[in-house]
Amino acid sequence: MSKIVEKFTELYGRKPVVRSAAPGRLEILGNHTDYNQGFVLSCAVGQHTEFVLAPCEGRRCRMADFRDGSRVSFELDDIDTAKPRDWTNYIKGVIVELRKRGIEIGAFDGAILSSVPLSAGMSSSAALEIAAGFAFREVWNIDLPLADWARVGQGVENHYMGLKSGLLDQFSSIFGKRDSLILSDFRTVEVVKNVALPHGYVLAVINSMVKHNLVDSEYNTRRLDCEAATAKLVRRYPGATTLRDISTAQLEAAKEELTLMEYRRAKHVVGECERVMQGVAALEHHDIATFGRLLFESHQSSIDNFENSTPELDYLIELAQSLPGCIGARLSGGGFGGITIHLLKADAAEAYCRRIREGFRLKFNVNPEAIICDIGDGASAHRL
Repeated sequence: MSKIVEKFTELYGRKPVVRSAAPGRLEILGNHTDYNQGFVLSCAVGQHTEFVLAPCEGRRCRMADFRDGSRVSFELDDIDTAKPRDWTNYIKGVIVELRKRGIEIGAFDGAILSSVPLSAGMSSSAALEIAAGFAFREVWNIDLPLADWARVGQGVENHYMGLKSGLLDQFSSIFGKRDSLILSDFRTVEVVKNVALPHGYVLAVINSMVKHNLVDSEYNTRRLDCEAATAKLVRRYPGATTLRDISTAQLEAAKEELTLMEYRRAKHVVGECERVMQGVAALEHHDIATFGRLLFESHQSSIDNFENSTPELDYLIELAQSLPGCIGARLSGGGFGGITIHLLKADAAEAYCRRIREGFRLKFNVNPEAIICDIGDGASAHRL
């Protein structure tokens, strides 16, 4: 905390009045289920984005990123549209979304410092959105329920950035709980329960170093495929409204009514919703082997049905299945690059990460990033 405050004071010649922090997240099970109103098992991580600011006169906002020293300014009267390749879009988008709710943000000098990897699948964008929102909340006394702050962040992605994502990233960043996974229901938009990870096991992130830009990827196409499958299935099953309401048996019975593409996309989402609930039951019964098997099955479905994996991600999972100490692994997040998560025996984690990095380097001549993750608390903010 002192580092960002010191840097801010040095840059602007005065101290910030608020400091917020919002973590990145890991999707543990429940791939692409959030926008289908399904279930997701996720967690907040120890890596987080810090945001500090001090209000100022006028209409110009100045922002600094202390990771790379970049500085950007923008006028509050000229933020209706996102600018290409401008990281402050995620901050401007929060201001625009708050305006839609009748809430005005004044001018400010601000800065960020983040340990969440960029474009890796740990949701650096949501961490920035929530950190900015929580800082604004403290300075401008904004009274919004926590779930609405998640919707503000989702609105930035959907409306400002053009990515038709769900609520998972922002929800996990807000509601994370130390040492626990969170089971979220994205129909009711609430945390159903916290589920402890058994003692003696840790989660490691292995970054394929293939940066994904979900705005430019096939993410939106996958969502359209899901919507097309849903439209046909709900006609056959009148009580259903989304893929979350369809069982595997029902999907198989209706297979001939769907195109092959629609069937595969639906099979992934339906299977993921079922795997989430099976995973929760396994953890509650301390059945770590079953939980690990579900992680591997999830990744195979990404390959076969959702086609959101890459050769690099697939090779990391292939290595995971051959190395001692790994219970289960899968891609995490939107896919099309980014990260894999690995459930490991804690006492084998360091050696495992060394070996998988070496195996990947020999195959692709790239050194993948490896992070043994703490499961952290959700976002916070306080006045200084």
